[in-house]
Amino acid sequence: MSDTATRTMIRTQGRKAYASFGARPSGTRHPLVATAMVLPLAALLVVVFGGWEAVVTQASSVGVMLGR
Repeated sequence: MSDTATRTMIRTQGRKAYASFGARPSGTRHPLVATAMVLPLAALLVVVFGGWEAVVTQASSVGVMLGR
């Protein structure tokens, strides 16, 4: 039982060391940054899988549902 305090201190020090190596802050990412990160991958997937026609079809269906 007397060794418990020592182990707790070692665990706490390990967490502090981990936090200094690559831990992310708890804030949120700006929407423009998130968009800039996602758009290249989205464009690549559209080209590779030929998804442009699917996007146009879905947009058309949504437009019809909204009454346009």
